[in-house]
Amino acid sequence: MAEVLEFRVPAASAQTLLVWGLEAAPGLEHSLFSAFSKFGPLYAVRAHRNAAVTGPGYYAVLKFYSSGAARRAQRACNGQRLFQKSPLKVCVCTKQKAFQMPVLALNSNKCQDLANHYLGFNGWSSRIITLQNVSGFDHENEEMGKTLQKRSLKYLCVVEVTIPNHEVHSRGVGLAEADVENGEDPLEFVTATRRVQKLAAGKALSSAFQKILLVVLDTGKVAVEYNCTQEEPKDSLTEEELKGLIQVN
Repeated sequence: MAEVLEFRVPAASAQTLLVWGLEAAPGLEHSLFSAFSKFGPLYAVRAHRNAAVTGPGYYAVLKFYSSGAARRAQRACNGQRLFQKSPLKVCVCTKQKAFQMPVLALNSNKCQDLANHYLGFNGWSSRIITLQNVSGFDHENEEMGKTLQKRSLKYLCVVEVTIPNHEVHSRGVGLAEADVENGEDPLEFVTATRRVQKLAAGKALSSAFQKILLVVLDTGKVAVEYNCTQEEPKDSLTEEELKGLIQVN
């Protein structure tokens, strides 16, 4: 058996665990993360206070990237005390359509964490192919006889992710923009430029990972596939293509 993992926010019921019977304690979410991350990488851990009608204590929602890891954690931890005096109740979330969330792409930091876990820190690399300034000035406005000018920063970035051991190359495109209220302030302009460039690069990295599939085998081995149904961006873009990308985004 094998499980296919995407670089998406886990939304399936089989990837979610519910934990009851938690005792109030400092660092509760950290304790949960330490105990359950042994079975596989976790996307999120959230602890909540019980409703008044159910009595004191807490419950938690844990989201795994892998449904297999969630099942292993449930079997191993249900009825165990782990980090507290009383045993925990752990179950896999039942499917409820009313609470289903749309499938969302992982942000660049989460993508890197997932890749590091399954591929190793040296198992993949990324490089920026293109980082283009596609900024422009907004129309000048007149207010109380004064002419105001607001600088709008826009950067488009193309990033390539390479997984050499599997001969996989994937490229993604990211567009980021922000307004600089005081375009005449050099420090504010430079700070905003760096922020927009970083955001564009992060979006492009996430986009590149969206085309990569991790195939996790029961033996623990990992295969990598490229989702060729999505078109790769080109190394450079013409002015007309850049305008088209901006309009789409």
